[in-house]
Amino acid sequence: MADSTATNEEIERLKREVTELSGLSLATGVILTQLLQTICKRELNPQEYASTVVDNARAGIEAFSEANGSDPAMKQRALHAVEQYEDQLRSVLPV
Repeated sequence: MADSTATNEEIERLKREVTELSGLSLATGVILTQLLQTICKRELNPQEYASTVVDNARAGIEAFSEANGSDPAMKQRALHAVEQYEDQLRSVLPV
């Protein structure tokens, strides 16, 4: 019975931690996107600059994943996040 209680407490602790990390991730993403949008808008060719930023991010993820033998699921999620940031970033840039 004690093992079951300890296991349930650990599961609840991990759920709280995941929730806190999700909130932190959301806030970081919003701030990052707004910052990148502001920087891109100041460039002569904002679309090209956005392409450079996201291409460099993808290359960085690939290099980090390869060098560290990262979990493929983490790599895929990171690449998907870059795609999400790119969509948000480009949504406010002139074409």
